[in-house]
Amino acid sequence: MIKLHHVQYGRSFRILWLIEEAGLEAKLGPLEIVEYQIGSKSMREGALPQLSPAMRIPAIEIDGLEMAESGAIMEYLIETEAPEFGRAPGHAERADYLQWIHYSETMASLIENLNLQMVFLRPPAKPSPVVVKLTVARLRGALAGMEARMGDHEWLLPSGFSGADMMMGFNLFAAPYYVPLDEFPKLQAYKARMEARAAYQRACAREGEQRFYAQDFYPVPEV
Repeated sequence: MIKLHHVQYGRSFRILWLIEEAGLEAKLGPLEIVEYQIGSKSMREGALPQLSPAMRIPAIEIDGLEMAESGAIMEYLIETEAPEFGRAPGHAERADYLQWIHYSETMASLIENLNLQMVFLRPPAKPSPVVVKLTVARLRGALAGMEARMGDHEWLLPSGFSGADMMMGFNLFAAPYYVPLDEFPKLQAYKARMEARAAYQRACAREGEQRFYAQDFYPVPEV
């Protein structure tokens, strides 16, 4: 059995997508999803603190294996179960593959900061307009860096789809709540290609309608 400790449309979506894309249930057994709500006491109770040092999702359990951190889980499962989605040592794209895997976390940390400021804060607390403005600018810059490097290929790597693209799936789901993708036509097309993949659609069907964001776009608050 695969047990995925999960928050809907959070970083753990990356692992859910990989499970669908690589057909891991057929190889490793049925998937059990343990879902949490961000900020709830359930994340401090039960199995998660023993699995994740930071008590964060995702965490995964497979036949005695326990891991946390989406990038680490992605790399491990690809190396052991789905090498077609990786770029092994010695491959010409190995360095770019690893760079994009980790670039996804650079971007995700900015999204997380904006989520904290714009979604989690409740009255009487207020988000800082200066912090939000700076973070949005950094997120826009990270998206612009991707746009500039997409070239004419469909996926992040010229040779085709990989785990690096699955790492970016969460990012391009969440980023448009803060930075419109209208100014990034290559990323818009890239996102559409992600959403057209059958495994992506199966992962989304398991997620259901997103329940985290209360509005379609969060502008920088006025000073």
